[in-house]
Amino acid sequence: MEFDLIDRIRARVASRPDVILGIGDDAAILQVPVGRHLVVATDTLNAGVHFPLDTAPADIGWKALAVNLSDLAAMAAEPAWCTLSLSLPDSDADWLDAFLDGFLDLAARHHVALVGGDTTRGPLSIGVTVHGLVEPGRALRRDGARAGDDVWVTGTLGDAAGALALLQRASEPVLASACEAGPILPADDAVDPGIAEALSGLRPRLDRPTPRVAIGLALAGIASSGIDVSDGLLADIGHICKGSRVAAEIEVDRLPCSPALAASFGDDRRRELQAAGGDDYELCFSADPAMRERIEAIAAETATSITRIGRMVEGEGVRAIDRDGAPWQPRQSGYVHFAG
Repeated sequence: MEFDLIDRIRARVASRPDVILGIGDDAAILQVPVGRHLVVATDTLNAGVHFPLDTAPADIGWKALAVNLSDLAAMAAEPAWCTLSLSLPDSDADWLDAFLDGFLDLAARHHVALVGGDTTRGPLSIGVTVHGLVEPGRALRRDGARAGDDVWVTGTLGDAAGALALLQRASEPVLASACEAGPILPADDAVDPGIAEALSGLRPRLDRPTPRVAIGLALAGIASSGIDVSDGLLADIGHICKGSRVAAEIEVDRLPCSPALAASFGDDRRRELQAAGGDDYELCFSADPAMRERIEAIAAETATSITRIGRMVEGEGVRAIDRDGAPWQPRQSGYVHFAG
């Protein structure tokens, strides 16, 4: 049955001229262009930890690739190839076909070729490795921020974590444990316009995040550092601060908010979801203030909002402040792996 599944996958994948040998042998053979560095990222998604148990197979397929493409975007790398490892409870061809609908749809949008992987029986788990290309010296890294740089973020924050909070409030089957999409905190301060209506505006951001590949590529040579927001904005900015040996000062009232999130939660809860919720897969980056006009031009060219939310300063760690300049602290700064 394993080889039937592999054949089913191979029959649907597209190729690229730089794929010398794809699915069907012990390993793939790929041609890395002269003058490019290879950028590699891997993520694993487990049922009940990284996506709700009721998630549609096509959405799982989309998200499994999207979170990996987001890592390439954060490095300003152009996506090229990927591998896919599937652990499945049983050999379900219908589930696999639906999963591939989402996975290969996103792959086609970014010209990514699926070139290999593995299938095995076990609890539902998806492992994806992506390979991207970048010119030497052009990759965005976490260690390039400097005191005085602006801090920016793409899109809006908090929608995915908001969807999880609403799912919990509705007592629907959500997650087996705390989710990487963020701390599931009490939702007693949620404004309730009707949970189903609120979820219709928020859950797509949980199930089908948009990897900001075009923006990441455009930021090469403009941004000084970058990271994607997966574990929570404040936690992820902390990685840049540590790598760059600087501190960050973030204005929580400048965090970009979608109308759906604003309509579903009160101000205090909304700020926590935006600052610490995670699973946004937006890009957070630093850049010299002299780059502001160029960044605004990238936002216009990609039809995606890019918001300046703070600055890098001398020191260590991340400091969040409100509109009056007073310190602000969420109950949790983000998702912590292996926290029990």
